[in-house]
Amino acid sequence: MAGLARGADRLRTAMSDIAVTTGAPTLAVTADVTDRAAIDVAVGQVLEEFGRIDLLINNAGLMDAREVPVWQADPDQWWDVVESHIRGPFLMIQAVVPRMLERGSGRVINLASGLSTRAMPIYSAYSVGKTGLMRLTEALAQGLAGTGVHAFDMAPGVVRTDMTAAMSIHRTRTDWTEPEQVVELAAAIAAGRLDAWSGRFVYTGVDDPEKLHAIPPQDAARQLRLRPYGPTDPQG
Repeated sequence: MAGLARGADRLRTAMSDIAVTTGAPTLAVTADVTDRAAIDVAVGQVLEEFGRIDLLINNAGLMDAREVPVWQADPDQWWDVVESHIRGPFLMIQAVVPRMLERGSGRVINLASGLSTRAMPIYSAYSVGKTGLMRLTEALAQGLAGTGVHAFDMAPGVVRTDMTAAMSIHRTRTDWTEPEQVVELAAAIAAGRLDAWSGRFVYTGVDDPEKLHAIPPQDAARQLRLRPYGPTDPQG
């Protein structure tokens, strides 16, 4: 298992903990996911160490620095947040998916959010980034159809971290998502049990992997679409 992050010390500690817990070999690779050259080097290191990448999880992403409406946001910081959620996964996909296609197998999980599907007066950059990432996932999945490679949007719920605990919308929260629930859903995707849901949104803590496996989605279920205003709506 390989982990990639900008912070070398925290990453090495996390990967060391995983190695101790699972007994599996791990690798810590330092890179900024929005830096194309750094990503190419990082993916090369992983391939040299493990020979292949079966599962790519695009988890890196920033949060709005201030809880303010759009017109009060710092333009550069706002754009950095959007880039982290779209450019980062895009570059990782470009570096990893061609290798998956060569083998005819692999899965990509893009970390989505409840804010992928709705807006708020605050966290606008995060919401825009996550919504854009959902559209990227669907486009990727459509392009991968029939190749044996699949892509998913997976919302991890609300796991208690320094970032989530500091957000005003979560300060009184008591029902946090357990990390084990995130692992369970990701493992079901990695095992190929949810391939029918490729290009769609699944939600940790809400979706049961067994139920998703048993009930394939129909039409545009769990995809971003406009709702018709009525039976005569030409968009319907």
